[in-house]
This record gives sequence, structure tokens and C-alpha cells, in this order.
Amino acid sequence: ASIVKTLVEGCAKFCPDAMIAVISNPVNSTVPIAAEVLKKAGVYNPKKLVGVTTLDVCRANTFVAKSMGVDPKDVNVTVIGGHAGITILPLFSRVDGAKFSDEELEAITVRTQFGGDEVVAAKAGAGSATLSMAYAGYLFTENALKAMRGEDVVQCAFVESNLTEAQYFASPVKFGKEGVEEILPLGDLSPYEKQWFDKMMPELKKQIQKGVDFVNK
Repeated sequence: ASIVKTLVEGCAKFCPDAMIAVISNPVNSTVPIAAEVLKKAGVYNPKKLVGVTTLDVCRANTFVAKSMGVDPKDVNVTVIGGHAGITILPLFSRVDGAKFSDEELEAITVRTQFGGDEVVAAKAGAGSATLSMAYAGYLFTENALKAMRGEDVVQCAFVESNLTEAQYFASPVKFGKEGVEEILPLGDLSPYEKQWFDKMMPELKKQIQKGVDFVNK
């Protein structure tokens, strides 16, 4: 958190108009930290500050593609909420052709939420999901650059949002030449997803507040 704060203080001073994509965990708190730093410097632009949640989408795509016997490149799961544990909510009900039993849906949802823990366990505590994180960062940045060149790009990202009660929220976002162009409507959730949504919101708001307080304490 202190590293993100220091880096963003430098950005505010030397490149205040840059688009800042925060991938350092906990993203649910580090994005609010970055925002508060930029606000204090008088250069905050919500269109230019995003949290990278692409790794959640990569994991969801991988797990659902494996269960369907298709290539992950041919799947694009919408993942909303935040970027930690139960705040990660993959919307598998929107995947064309996907059919899951209740048990399969629960397993694949929880695996998407806690995939990072799986990697840490596989590495016996000697590291975390560094390669997949780097890949996700590459995908996100490549798409953001395409949008800056005028291409149509929609990807999930953790941004300042009025879709929910949370000040920041991950959802499909249209990117443009100036960064965030439009936060797309959330649409309907399945009853299963609504349960997770209701469970997630208090935790997400708490983690966001923790970031705000870190800068303003």
C-alpha cells in the first residue's frame, strides 16, 4: 500500500495526465489509495485510474472452457465486484452454451475467487501468481492501448462507479482515447449470482474504505 502511495505521488507530480492501471494487491484498497493521493494533488481524473482485474477473467475463462471442452480464447466471462476472494463474482450464467449443476457452479465460482491461493499452495508458499498476473497485465494494457488508437474495446476493470453502493466496482467498461469512456449497465444477475453479490458488497465497501483511510488517517 505504501509503495502504491509513493508511486502515485510521483505520477501526480510528473505525469498527472497519464492513465494509471493499478495491479498491485489488494486492488480493492490500492485503487482508492491512488485516487485519494491524486485528489490531494488536485489531479484526480476517474477516467484515468483503473484497477486491473483481468486475471479474474482469465481464470474464469480457463475453468469454464475446460468444463465445456472449448478453447479459453473462445470464452469471455464477465467478472464483476472486486479483486479479492468473495468480492470476485464471475457471471457464468451469461456464457452461451454453458450448463452447470449447482455443485459445478459453486466449485467453479469458488475456484475463480481463490485461484491465487491455489497457486501459493502449489508453490509451497515460495511465491504467488506472478506469471499469470504478468499475462493479465499485458492483456489489459494491450487493450487499453488499442482503445487509445481508436479501436472499440470493452473489458472488465475496477473503476469509480455508480452502478452499486460501492464507490469503486469492477464491471465491463468501454475504453477510449482518454481512458474510461463508459461504464456499461450491469444487467440482471441470476439468483445464484445475486446471493454472492449480497454477500460481497459489505466486504468490498470495507476494503475500499480501508484504502481511503490509509491516505487520510
